[in-house]
Amino acid sequence: MLQSLLTGLVQGSIYAIIALGYTMVYGILVLINFAHGEVLMVGAYASVLVYAALTFAGTTASLGVLPCLAVALLAAMGVAGLYGFSLERIAYRPLRHAPSLSPLISAIGMSIFLQNYVRLAQGSAPVYFPAHTAEYGAVFGETNNIQVGPVLVTPLDLFILVLCLLLMAGLYAFVHRTRLGKAMRATSMDKTMAGLVGISVDRVISVTFVIGSVLAAVAGMLLALYTTQAKFDMGFMAGMKAFTAAVLGGIGNLRGAMLGGILLGLAESVGIQFLGADYKEVYAFVVLLLVLVVRPRGILGERVAEKV
Repeated sequence: MLQSLLTGLVQGSIYAIIALGYTMVYGILVLINFAHGEVLMVGAYASVLVYAALTFAGTTASLGVLPCLAVALLAAMGVAGLYGFSLERIAYRPLRHAPSLSPLISAIGMSIFLQNYVRLAQGSAPVYFPAHTAEYGAVFGETNNIQVGPVLVTPLDLFILVLCLLLMAGLYAFVHRTRLGKAMRATSMDKTMAGLVGISVDRVISVTFVIGSVLAAVAGMLLALYTTQAKFDMGFMAGMKAFTAAVLGGIGNLRGAMLGGILLGLAESVGIQFLGADYKEVYAFVVLLLVLVVRPRGILGERVAEKV
């Protein structure tokens, strides 16, 4: 049971990172960016291909696994950030004042486009993370596992948990402590008033998309590490679960996205433990349904400013 809780915590931390991208965009634009999962997939591909290139070039043997993972992560963040910026400029900004269904349809269209674009460019077969090398095994191999009572903690579990917690804490501090973060919060409350007091609303929205995409790239690399592969359709289910996590915690609320992601991961892991893995993809949505029946706005609720 405790081992299942650890697995759920690891998976839930990844869901939380993805859910933050959904909730940030929704908090400012009241828009569900359904292409967010595909940005995650693009980031996963970028990280796997860069790390594989470094491995085959012998760089992991000379510099070490962690520096090469850092390079792969930075590359994935850069690529995903460019995709997020481009999505906002091409698919969403021209429709900002259109009826609400128009940007939603555009988001679904971009999701389908990106998924098929990567499938045609990379093929339908998975691209595997080069986790079979001796250098990788020296860092993340079974010999480095830590036994804590009945729980077996792997180095990869610790890596994912620490990185996700640092990102969540860093994002929360950025939004609440920096000048740009305050501009983002002001824009989410009232875009018109924010513009009147000198805030560049377009710039804030672009930065929001870039930050959400960068977080998606991190989650994509972590999923590629966790599952040892990247695939063109990996973003769909990960994105749907992260969206569920955002709604579960209270979409538009950063703390709600974090809480929802972790609870979702735990619920999924416990469901597999007691009911089996056959309906693994169902447990998350059953939990969401139960929560929404009791509390339609999610556990922490959406922060809505009263306008007078």
